Amino acid sequence: MNRESLNIVVVGHVDHGKSTLIGRLLFDTDSLPSGAIEKVKRISQEKGKGFEYSYLLDAFEEEQKQGITIDTTRLQFKTEKRDYIIIDAPGHKEFLKNMISGAASAESAILMVDANEGIQEQSKRHGYILSLLGIQKVYVAVNKMDLVDYSEEKYEEIKRDFDRFLNTLGVYPLKYIPVSAFHGENIASKSDKMPWYEGESILEAMDIIEKEVGIEDQPLRFPIQDVYKFDHRRIIAGRIESGSLKVGDEIVILPSNKTTKVKSIEHWVEKDKKEEVSAGMSVGIIVEDEFFYKRGEIVSHKDNIPTVTDTFGGNLFWLGKDDLVKNKKYKLKLATLEIECEIAKINKVIDASTLETIENGERVKRNDVAEITITTKEPIALDEFKNIQSTGRFVIVDDLDVSGGGIITKGSSFEVEKKFKSVDGEVHSVRPRLVTRQDREKRLGATSKVVWLTGKAGCGKREIAVNLEKELFDSGKNVYYLDYYQVATNQNDSEGIKEVTKIANILSETGSIVIVTSNYLLREEKEYIKSQVGKENFVEVYVEASDEVCAERFPSKEAIADLNEKSKEPFISLYIDDPNFDGKEKANSLLNIIF
Repeated sequence: MNRESLNIVVVGHVDHGKSTLIGRLLFDTDSLPSGAIEKVKRISQEKGKGFEYSYLLDAFEEEQKQGITIDTTRLQFKTEKRDYIIIDAPGHKEFLKNMISGAASAESAILMVDANEGIQEQSKRHGYILSLLGIQKVYVAVNKMDLVDYSEEKYEEIKRDFDRFLNTLGVYPLKYIPVSAFHGENIASKSDKMPWYEGESILEAMDIIEKEVGIEDQPLRFPIQDVYKFDHRRIIAGRIESGSLKVGDEIVILPSNKTTKVKSIEHWVEKDKKEEVSAGMSVGIIVEDEFFYKRGEIVSHKDNIPTVTDTFGGNLFWLGKDDLVKNKKYKLKLATLEIECEIAKINKVIDASTLETIENGERVKRNDVAEITITTKEPIALDEFKNIQSTGRFVIVDDLDVSGGGIITKGSSFEVEKKFKSVDGEVHSVRPRLVTRQDREKRLGATSKVVWLTGKAGCGKREIAVNLEKELFDSGKNVYYLDYYQVATNQNDSEGIKEVTKIANILSETGSIVIVTSNYLLREEKEYIKSQVGKENFVEVYVEASDEVCAERFPSKEAIADLNEKSKEPFISLYIDDPNFDGKEKANSLLNIIF
């Protein structure tokens, strides 16, 4: 049986202990090659130092001489649960571009912070890069706790300050873990030096990360490579990038918006005949209806379609010999599609060498990272990279040379410019709006959000919600509170959630902040909400309270059940330990995190 594997990138300021942490993980999991420990002992003695775990992964002599990691190093180790590939990304400014290339393949991240030095400017920049790359499953390791006498106060100070910064980037760390990598405290097992910390060690925390579903379980994306004519048959050929497809499936082909059914899956010899095909397979299909199909279009199921747009946001890594400039014509490649495009706006540029940020620039230099807005000659089908990677990444060609690559992000323009929308399994065209959500947000001076609070009966979510509504209203924001049990007319919970979501989406399109409360949400319901209101516009808040607190606030003869299903994506958690808590105070703590 194939074991599950997970890629984790380790980032942070120079000398904050990344290499030491990884060396310790390799040592504690008995994953070191033969002779490695003796070699490190010899090197440490030559340098007149004690045993240095960081030397276990120094790949080059230059690294050992300079004392900084200059290469993106990949190492493997395993636990009982899964295999891990650890990416040790450089922390030094001069090598940030190496970090970017390493982090791009990671599914999760550990961000190192020195408890003694505190949060440095580069720590913040690395947090921004993780946000730019769409890496959301992040742990913050507060290292060198031994240098601050394992102080809980110092740990809480770093956690509070870093949380405030990261949350503004849309990065919500799963946990902050206090560690001493050098002494092995809270690495492979819980430390007795920090009895005040009740969470997991680094290894235990890594093992509870939920891996994303496999590409075969994702929505169908089948980019058309070509259409071949054999005798009376017209065969649509290509590689299935995600999902699966079987004979009889109803499909839609975008951006032309043609719907049909799969009549057959073609084969050369009888033994290769299949009724169903899945991600990674190169296939040819025949459909029931004769349409004109062309290379670059994408086949999907009707209930989960890609976005069709001619304007979208992207995070770009530029490697061209010439600068990328606004309003110049380039060629965009996405899956099998090639189309003329233009850089409509350069929203932000990060210099990969100095980490300096330039807002609203005119050009992007070689090795720089940029947030850009791209317009294409015609509408195209695509996805946000965080949702489906194969149709969420692109390259830009300049004068026949591949000069840059990037990932598709979801900005307000991306949402507004949709040409088609899937509603209850049917594909509908969307008429372009002359007044957009972005226009309304600009006039109102606020970004619209759907803030959804869940928690078992009696936890206090409604009290927090009404106080949050009042605080936002008093600050001049357009805001509206929807209580699921007062709004939903359908008694079936999932149908009721859809009903409330549609109302919340309409309100948020007006530029309003919408607050919703319900006792719980199932994972599939959360995915539905995000598909309707936009993943970046949805904020999940879980209000947690003990049975005793809930029982005092909401007396019930029956035990109060907690049916909420924890999200795979990061969410905000509020803990209520007093039945007479201050709702206004909790609302203000949410304000500081979300807005």
